[in-house]
Amino acid sequence: MLLSNYSQIILEAGTDEAGRGCLAGPVTAAAVILPAGFCNELLTDSKQLTKKIRNELRVLIEAEAICYSVVHVDHLEIDKINILNASIMAMQNAVLNLNPVPEYLIVDGNRFKAVGNIPYSCIVKGDSKYLSIAAASILAKTYRDELMQKLHLEYPMYDWNNNKGYPTKKHRDALSKFGHTPFHRQSFKLLPSVEKQQLLKL
Repeated sequence: MLLSNYSQIILEAGTDEAGRGCLAGPVTAAAVILPAGFCNELLTDSKQLTKKIRNELRVLIEAEAICYSVVHVDHLEIDKINILNASIMAMQNAVLNLNPVPEYLIVDGNRFKAVGNIPYSCIVKGDSKYLSIAAASILAKTYRDELMQKLHLEYPMYDWNNNKGYPTKKHRDALSKFGHTPFHRQSFKLLPSVEKQQLLKL
């Protein structure tokens, strides 16, 4: 089972993001403070879990967390400030929405910027080490997946209900055939250079 606490401070929040490598849609972050003594043997990095288990754990986390927050930073902001800064912004905003205010933060990954005076630690692969980061990864992933499912109804040809905006072959084939949507990240390489050149010649 994952560890419950890093700092030994009771109001410790974990934060993580989802959707950083996608071609379309927002980057989504969550922050979670779990109660002392919280434990769950299934809770781990959302990428290691099935959709069914993720959704079951989301209900549990939302019911038992002291507090939680989920924030989307859209594709327009990503294009404006770049994906790294947008990911950090999403996590910062998720933390700012927590009530009570955490006394310590543990952040998945190796890059972050302080939220006010709250001390923090970055933990590489933290979502497979600490319960609160794993909980944040599950909330970020499930909320973002739900949003991409809704966008799929508007643009079914891109297969977002399955790929959630990641650069699968079916997604890139649809980009080649139909071009980009208003939800694609223009600062990303949507198509390989050779394919772009071929499209320009048509």
